[in-house]
Amino acid sequence: MKYLKNVVTLDLDEEKCTGCGICAEVCPHQVFKIINKKAAIQDRDSCMECGACAINCPFSAISVAAGAGCAQAIIKGKLGKGEICC
Repeated sequence: MKYLKNVVTLDLDEEKCTGCGICAEVCPHQVFKIINKKAAIQDRDSCMECGACAINCPFSAISVAAGAGCAQAIIKGKLGKGEICC
């Protein structure tokens, strides 16, 4: 499932990444892939900004504004606080 193009707050600091692969394991949309023993963002626009990658990264190499963007819009819509979009 694709969300909105080029609006995701996801960021990966390649200098901090050790290639442990936890981000790839916990991401529900396969946004990450391990390439040459480092994480890489393979499909940024599929990120729903749930925050699982950032919360589980033991090296703080990933940042994302969890609850921002599309994920927040869907949640608010389901709670009746706005239109369901994305």
